[in-house]
Amino acid sequence: MTSAEIGYAAMLERFAPSEAVALAAHAEAHGFRGVMASDHFQPWVPAQGQSSFVWSVLAAMGERTSGALGTGVSTPGYRMHPATLAQASATLAALNPGRHWLGIGSGEALNEHAVGEYWPEPADRINRMFEAVDVIKKLFSASLAGRDVKHTGPHFRLESSRLWTMPPVAPPIYVATAGPVTAKRAGKTVDGLVTTGAPRDKLEHLLARFAEGARESGRSSATMPKVLQLHLSWAPTHEEAVRNALREWPNGGMRFAKSDIRSPYEFDQIAKMVRPEDFEGRLLISSDPEEHRAHIQGFLDLGFDRIHLHNVGRNQREWIEVFGRDVLPKLRK
Repeated sequence: MTSAEIGYAAMLERFAPSEAVALAAHAEAHGFRGVMASDHFQPWVPAQGQSSFVWSVLAAMGERTSGALGTGVSTPGYRMHPATLAQASATLAALNPGRHWLGIGSGEALNEHAVGEYWPEPADRINRMFEAVDVIKKLFSASLAGRDVKHTGPHFRLESSRLWTMPPVAPPIYVATAGPVTAKRAGKTVDGLVTTGAPRDKLEHLLARFAEGARESGRSSATMPKVLQLHLSWAPTHEEAVRNALREWPNGGMRFAKSDIRSPYEFDQIAKMVRPEDFEGRLLISSDPEEHRAHIQGFLDLGFDRIHLHNVGRNQREWIEVFGRDVLPKLRK
């Protein structure tokens, strides 16, 4: 068995850009490998207080760290056309060869409605996302070959063009999913899968459908990255860990689809109804590092290759140091 690849999840809706960059560097210094940064236009709730531009922050993180850099996740087609997102990704990869992966999702109204476009139903959002992936893949491939490409589809148009700045190898594209249909489609079309912590049976089903899609495209999911973003609440006492979850990450206890809610203030009203028991099965709250170790190991045993951890408290440096010492060295892939 080998040591597990455990990365840091930089939640840009919670920490100012300079602090997020410093925390990513601190995490790497204590054994975390790689960083994924959230792409938000607004925080979930006002108390989280931030929402910086992910591409600027990832570029700065690239200067302060040496591991992988990923978006968790970006949504093409609303705030950013797929061509613009492809350019941002290619530039980051050119600055950091071999380190950047592009995580793409179908999005939430919280972040994407700001530009005033119609917010479609889930099936339309998923179709839109996969068409955007096609546009980005075409741009990457044609640009590496030194030629222009065009696209005309139901959601996007691309006039004959190319990316003039490219890394030697195009960034791999991972699709975020919480549903089996999208997981299978991702297995057929992209390089890897991204999802968030959920009950074991649900994640087993997602991985199985991803593997099924990969087989149908003539590939093996065993060689394709499967990335998990895992939220947790650790503090020196259980009481503090509970308070942190309720105050800093109440959205983690909301047991309903959140993709159609547009305002942090709407989430704030719902947050008043979140109770500690609502986090059960969704976010481990514990002051015991060993309990967290066993919890994380379970996801590695399930088949995830990379796990990016997000501790919901403001005690980031203390948590990074404790987990770097007492948790990460004991995890095995």
